[in-house]
Amino acid sequence: MQIMTTPSIPLDVESAIAHLMRFLSVEGVTGKEANIAAAVSDALKAVGVPASAIRFDDANKRIPLPTETGNLIVDLPGTKDGPRLLFSTHLDTVPLCAGAKPKREGDRIVSDGTTALGGDARTGVALLVVLAETLIKHKLPHPPITLLFTVREESGLHGARELNPKDLGGAAMCINVDGQLASELLIGAVGQENWEVEITGKASHAGVAPEKGISATLVGAIAIAEARREGWFGKIVKPDGRGTSNVGIFGGKGGTVAAGDATNVVTDYAYIRGEARSPEAAFATRIAEAFKDAFAKAQAEVKDDGGETAQVKFTHKPAYPPFELAKDAPVVKRAAKALGMLGLEPNYLFSNGGLDANWLDKHGVPTITIGAGQAEIHTIKEYVNLTEYEKGCRLGILMATLAD
Repeated sequence: MQIMTTPSIPLDVESAIAHLMRFLSVEGVTGKEANIAAAVSDALKAVGVPASAIRFDDANKRIPLPTETGNLIVDLPGTKDGPRLLFSTHLDTVPLCAGAKPKREGDRIVSDGTTALGGDARTGVALLVVLAETLIKHKLPHPPITLLFTVREESGLHGARELNPKDLGGAAMCINVDGQLASELLIGAVGQENWEVEITGKASHAGVAPEKGISATLVGAIAIAEARREGWFGKIVKPDGRGTSNVGIFGGKGGTVAAGDATNVVTDYAYIRGEARSPEAAFATRIAEAFKDAFAKAQAEVKDDGGETAQVKFTHKPAYPPFELAKDAPVVKRAAKALGMLGLEPNYLFSNGGLDANWLDKHGVPTITIGAGQAEIHTIKEYVNLTEYEKGCRLGILMATLAD
């Protein structure tokens, strides 16, 4: 494995890899983060962080899904003056990572091929622990630092969303670890609006008297086709904005897979859920409203023999806000400077997916996201590139110790 030679960063590479291997082996799918949170707490204490500096918030009490624990927050007192820095990552993995068995193969860590690995974002979890270990062991000068390990990122950025900004200690900027390459600086991301619709039609015998029924399935199908015809499905480019949309669920009552029960019954109920994304929050809302209009048009088209139409209940709400940092923002400049010291050229990116950074920025902490080697995430082919992981660790340590 390539070893970077930066004398000012006393990184114990094998110890850093050992931390990562340990965290990859601890199960903690989204909503069930108690075990990985305990493992991180134990590791932090082992490297010298006092127990009094480690705490959990009560975000899990506000998350609308069962969640075992709140966000894990660690306060490291500064050894020099300077604005407080926040380093963040998420504890949870996608369910496909359950039962992962990590193994090292050369300059990679891989799974056994039956599950995903969990490098997303256990690379970040390990990096934050390595950061604390390195600062304490080598007595490196640094400003006050808060470490944040969020819950339920993978199922909707819930931990970051429900975070109380006061728990961040007045952090001036944040480095979020949740990417692949250390040189890729995510400085912005789209926002998302979620929508759902309930269509209540009328059942009738599909063979004997189909004209007496109102097909909820047909209303939904016409609406989706209408949205596509008007340019609101998939990739969207309009004079007043751009974005994407998708219909993800077309199902039945109570979250059942099927809309309808039998082929000989006109479907009396359908539940459909989708999303809209855009760099502009107002345009994401505009996309959702376009789907609402499409369902209203479809409602008017489908009638029984008496002229009655289906009932259509359409609702939408923001999932997370968009954001974008300027390249001269202090946190972006700090990252670029650190990358330069590592001999790396920053590659500034805008993400089409949501990150904890969306909410941290909304909470008033300008946030960039860096990478630490996770690759092929959310698949059984997932692996961690250890060269990139090392770069990420060095980048984190540099960003924590740079002179202002």
